[in-house]
This record gives sequence, C-alpha cells and structure tokens, in this order.
Amino acid sequence: MSQFELIEKYKKLNVAEKLIAINIVMFLFFRLLVFLFASHTFFNWFILSKKIDSLLVKPWSIISYSFLHQDFLHLLFNMVTLYYVSKLFLTRFNSKLLLNIYLLGGIIGGVLFVLAYNVFPVFENEQSFLVGASASVMAVLIFVTAYLPQLEVSVFSFRIKLWQLGLFFVVLDILQMPYGNSGGHVAHLGGALFGYIYATQYKKGNDIGKGFERMMDAISSRFTFQKKSKLKTVHKTKAQRRASDKTVYQKNRIKQEKIDAILDKISKSGYESLSKEEKTFLFQSGKE
Repeated sequence: MSQFELIEKYKKLNVAEKLIAINIVMFLFFRLLVFLFASHTFFNWFILSKKIDSLLVKPWSIISYSFLHQDFLHLLFNMVTLYYVSKLFLTRFNSKLLLNIYLLGGIIGGVLFVLAYNVFPVFENEQSFLVGASASVMAVLIFVTAYLPQLEVSVFSFRIKLWQLGLFFVVLDILQMPYGNSGGHVAHLGGALFGYIYATQYKKGNDIGKGFERMMDAISSRFTFQKKSKLKTVHKTKAQRRASDKTVYQKNRIKQEKIDAILDKISKSGYESLSKEEKTFLFQSGKE
C-alpha cells in the first residue's frame, strides 16, 4: 500500500479512529526510537513531569503525554475503551465535541496531576511523570454516562445503565489510588470530573469547550493552505452571528431529540426494532 493510499484511508476515518491511529503510531515510533538508541531521552521530552519548572520548559507536554503509552496493555485498554465509547458518542454528538472533550480532559487531568504532586506531601515519593490517554478517555466516557445516565448497554452478558458503568470506573480509580500510580489515578479522576461538568453544562445549552475549539480552529487554519476564493467576503454583525448561532443550535437540538428517541427505542426494544429510516438516520449522524 502506497503512502498516498494510507493518507486517503486515514482521511476517511472518524475522529475517534484517527485518535486511535495517532496513539498507535506514536507508541510504535517511540518504542522504535528507544530500541535503536537504547535511550529514553527523546521520549522524555514529551512526557508530563510532576515538576512545574519542567512544564514551563516543555509546555507541549500537557497535551503530548496523553498520546504516549509505556506498555502495550495500557495502550490496548485505552484504545478499546475509546473505540466503543465513541461509537455511542458519535451517534448523538459531532466529531469536534469529542475532540474537545478528549484534549481538554487530558489537559485537566495533567494539571491536576502536577498540582497533586506539588500540593499534597503523600505524592512526593510516587512516580514522577505521567503518560497515557486514560484521563482523555475517562472524560469522553463520563461525558456520555452523565448525559445519558439511564441508557442501557450490554457489557459481556449483562445489561447495565450508563451511570453504573461510569460510577464503576470512578470508584475503581479511587480504590486503586493507595496502591500505586496515585498521580495517574488523580489524572483519571480529573478527566472524569471534567467530563461530568461538561455534560451537565451541555445539557443546559452551554458548550464550555467552544472557546478552546475556536482556538484550535485558528491554529489549524495557519497550517491549512487553501486557494483564495474569488467570492466577496460578507461580514456579519454581532446580532446576525448570534441569530445564526441560535438557528444552528435549534437545529442541533431537534436532531439530538430525534436521536434521543431512537436510543430510547433501542434500550427498550433492541436495535432490530428500528425502521430502515431510523437506522439510516443513526448511521448518518455517527459519520458527521
């Protein structure tokens, strides 16, 4: 398969699949570097240290750490969890929202990790750095469980509600904290707390990650080269922009209510009870 074919296949992936692909490539890349040079020097430039002065020297580490994994099982668990949670997430919400929660969840988890080591003496002798996507994945997972708490899902041969699944992961982190990797569990809980707050605010119509989304769009636009349009640019007033945003929000709200009804139908009667039109609508929503 050629390089161009790989790029085209990558472009067709949804946002969660792209995040999984990036995590896998990063894992293999750094494992190869460590093997070839018998050193972790380059790897250490992207991990999140507990030292505040280290964060000031390499500020990118507050994000880059969440794309690194030390061992295969850690990577496998996070990516499998992200894959299945994203399948549910993307039937209801858009790709940008998932990316916002993933990145911001990792950032909040990283900030709490650094704060815990510098505020609470109990963490002084613990592991001095953080890697892994767990805080980001927890943020996405808890967002879904907080937004759709009564939705039932199948776990192995059991049917459980989403709030029970979310609570299980949170309690598991709390119970494991005294037995090692305490800072890592603090980061997981930070991601979970952020996901919960985001969901409760989103239910009220407040997208608390909108500012971050605009910032990321501005950054990405600097690296996107597009031909200038010959069409005249029309500048909207603040009132026009607010009216436009309100219309988009209302359309999204109607769409989300329709998806809600379909998901409720699935939880009560199973996927096969859906009509052909409902299945098509759900599939198309997941691709957006």
